[in-house]
Amino acid sequence: MAVVTTKQYESLTEETAISLAKELSLFSNEAPLVCKEIGDGNLNYVFHITDQVSKRGIIIKQALPYAKVVGESWPLTLKRAKIEATALQKHGEYAVGLVPKVYAADEDLAITVMEDLSHLQIVREGLIKGESYPKLSTDIGEYLALTLFNTSDFALHPFEKKALVVEFSNPELCKITEDLIFTDPFFDHETNDFEPALQAEVEAIWNNHLLKLEVAKLKRSFLTEAEALLHGDLHTGSIFASEEETKVIDPEFAFYGPIGFDIGLFLGNLIVQSITREGEQREVINDHIQNTWLIFSTKFSDFLKQSEFDSFKDIEGYDAFVLEKIFHDSLGFAGCELIRRTIGLAHVKDLDSIVNQEQRILLKKQTLNAGELLIVRRNQIDSIDAVIELLGEIQQ
Repeated sequence: MAVVTTKQYESLTEETAISLAKELSLFSNEAPLVCKEIGDGNLNYVFHITDQVSKRGIIIKQALPYAKVVGESWPLTLKRAKIEATALQKHGEYAVGLVPKVYAADEDLAITVMEDLSHLQIVREGLIKGESYPKLSTDIGEYLALTLFNTSDFALHPFEKKALVVEFSNPELCKITEDLIFTDPFFDHETNDFEPALQAEVEAIWNNHLLKLEVAKLKRSFLTEAEALLHGDLHTGSIFASEEETKVIDPEFAFYGPIGFDIGLFLGNLIVQSITREGEQREVINDHIQNTWLIFSTKFSDFLKQSEFDSFKDIEGYDAFVLEKIFHDSLGFAGCELIRRTIGLAHVKDLDSIVNQEQRILLKKQTLNAGELLIVRRNQIDSIDAVIELLGEIQQ
């Protein structure tokens, strides 16, 4: 991977992005390049550069020193660009073909130059339009098993794993997660954003002491359990896909945390889709929910049996204990994701784009209900099939 050093951060423009691509020798000097800024996220610029003759393209992603959703009053560390590039490479060692290739990185400019995925579609956008992505849950289940197992104590020498924990220390972005997922939605906080028609449901959440106790336990897990190198923000807007291919992007929130967190965020976003769909279309998503866990748990269990570093791997019941904890953690984290995506700062288009207000409010209430039940009942839910049954009860 090429590395270019500069003396001072400056925001790229479409013109300077082209110059940088040529400086990195990713295209010939004579190549007729066109560039378009395509980012629609809250934290970054994203430039798509294409050779008009060969049609070959690259992506240059640049971290902003503040959150676009708020403005310069919310400063952010630029170190996250280096973390993202390094996480893509580390996860790419294990989940081959499921993350984009990294061509170059520049820590001073806070950029990552990577594989062009413009032939694929952001999964959230496709799902909203009714796409099914038949390989999605199999690919993400494998991605989760491969990345989470191979960066954990099950697969790494303790010295190597603890060095990675230090390397991927990401306190600034973790603080965003701590606040926006685990804290603010459960209190009357100024960052919350919800429709007036949800006021009663929101106040019920704020006054639900049992719920808040369980969220506090989940937050404690997030803060203290450095189990594996997480993507840290694995939702359907962080995945590109087609019917044949899946790529996970944007691991700038990567850090060492509880294994169930990545699984829970992905499942939570699928659950939103299940709630917004009907009939056979809903069944497609429910199948993805079930298959994600099936693929992950089967592969993770197989990997665990081959662990070099866990002396207890052959003890009867041990693998079941490990997977049970991951499963229950995943459900709790999914519940937190459902609630924060409905009443917190950062919403999802799956719900907000529903034009009919009465239907939109109904589905948001179902989403909040699902979130609460997954959090409070997570340790009593014994299978992924039981999750689907719970969703069916909520959707009646």
